[in-house]
Amino acid sequence: MRRLCCSLVFLALSALLVTADDTARPFRVLAFYSTHAEADHVEFAEQAVRFYAEVASRRHFTLESSTNWDDLTPQRLKGVDAVLFFNETPHAPAQRTAFENYMDNGGGWIGFHAAGYNDAGTGWPWFVRFLGGAIFQGNSWPPLPATVEVDDRNDLLTRHLPARFVSPDNEWYSWWPDPRSTPGVRVLLTLSPSNYPIGMKETITSGDVPVVWTNTRYRMLYVNMGHGDKIFTEPVQNIFFEDALVWAAGRR
Repeated sequence: MRRLCCSLVFLALSALLVTADDTARPFRVLAFYSTHAEADHVEFAEQAVRFYAEVASRRHFTLESSTNWDDLTPQRLKGVDAVLFFNETPHAPAQRTAFENYMDNGGGWIGFHAAGYNDAGTGWPWFVRFLGGAIFQGNSWPPLPATVEVDDRNDLLTRHLPARFVSPDNEWYSWWPDPRSTPGVRVLLTLSPSNYPIGMKETITSGDVPVVWTNTRYRMLYVNMGHGDKIFTEPVQNIFFEDALVWAAGRR
């Protein structure tokens, strides 16, 4: 009996040491974006690469980026702790399957702005479920700053944020159905009703508009910010972007 107890203690300690070693090692991030997308989305993606490269240098993790979506393969994803989609999603079946398997097996993901766009022509039901059932409904235009409210400041992802802050110029998306209504979805940031109406040519006049949320069935985060060259001009928001990546990579 004593030998059995000692063996169980040894196994428990071994598991803790493996977990500690895994969370202590430098993590790996792989970012994808397209250079043939809308110009403002490309500009954001290029700035995002520079922003996260600086974070990687400071926090000692590895960041790789690719504009070739054919790099989205099981081989390339092996050992990657988090994947970033800056301005698009994969289109080829093999790319999509690789991403589905990666996420279904515990991978981490942040998708920005146009990376969440989907409509009747997208033809990727898994991705719609992954986003919490949310389908693009409409948008504001032109890009404008907006007050964003923090839903839960006790969350690991929002603990460094004030109750509300002004997010820089962005094209804001609305969704149907509201992702908040889907079981398992946790909304972190929401467009404040004080903004309404927002837009001129295209206007959001009312309603619940989540701008950052996670489907808790996965280690994923959708972030609506990501249009144009002003996104990284707000230090408070930049702190959130940094915290979000550490979280997506499975670190605290």
